[in-house]
Amino acid sequence: MSGRRVGGAGAPPPRDLARLALGGALPVLATALATDPAGFLFWTVTGSGAYASFSGSVPHVLARALVNAALLAAASAALLLPLARAGRAPAELRLWLGGSALAVVTGLHFFGHYYLQLVPPLALLAARALHRRPPGARAGALRATAGLAALFVLWGLLAPRPDTDHAVRLAHAVRDRTAPGERVLVWTMHPETYWLAGRPPASRYLTAGLLTNHSGGRSGARTGEPYAVPGTWHVFRAETAADPPHLLVDDSRGGDWSPRHLPTLRALLAERYRPAGTVDGARLYVLRDR
Repeated sequence: MSGRRVGGAGAPPPRDLARLALGGALPVLATALATDPAGFLFWTVTGSGAYASFSGSVPHVLARALVNAALLAAASAALLLPLARAGRAPAELRLWLGGSALAVVTGLHFFGHYYLQLVPPLALLAARALHRRPPGARAGALRATAGLAALFVLWGLLAPRPDTDHAVRLAHAVRDRTAPGERVLVWTMHPETYWLAGRPPASRYLTAGLLTNHSGGRSGARTGEPYAVPGTWHVFRAETAADPPHLLVDDSRGGDWSPRHLPTLRALLAERYRPAGTVDGARLYVLRDR
């Protein structure tokens, strides 16, 4: 884009729109061709119908959306006033920002990292707005932004991490009860437990999400085997039957994706495993014939 086009507010010519569409389509097409086009379409579009549904608790969804939007606004607080005074933005940046906002909303999960895609267009819009401000105002906005960035870095370094601490404690228990190389299955939404424990997973499904439709971003959504990604339970049964995990950890802690709601997993536990204690609320099971 030329400096004239970025600074202006008129509609971009058709050639620019065509180049923009081509630039967006080529990486996606190249990725699909480099992997498996049918599988790529399934895992990115057609296999995510339940994930993108409108089921779930509306207050929970709204709370997540507002809290994460407020965090982004707080991080950008020093730039909001210049942005508000900057006038109509160039069409290219408005299109970029609008597409990013649509991607944040799609699926109604509102994870914090979804909002990161709003940062690049907002940064360009802020740079344009500050360029039109007096030097003193620019310096003040930059100093305030640097201060806010420092606060967020400190927050990231010092804030409690209960989920990470839980995963570490669980990984220690897994490592103590298995030998190196022994496969384990951790029924969890935190796959870092495998890495922390240094044990190979017994299934390609590192979290319970694809097998149950459970997701941390939405409360009250439909969960269970009928709402899994098609074909996943067939693969899961084959994997656990061919080489049963030496240790099975139920880390659902009474959630709606716990084994008591899942006939296949419940039967696997009843037929082949015996209880081996609990760790931080998670239940451990070992093979009966070990």
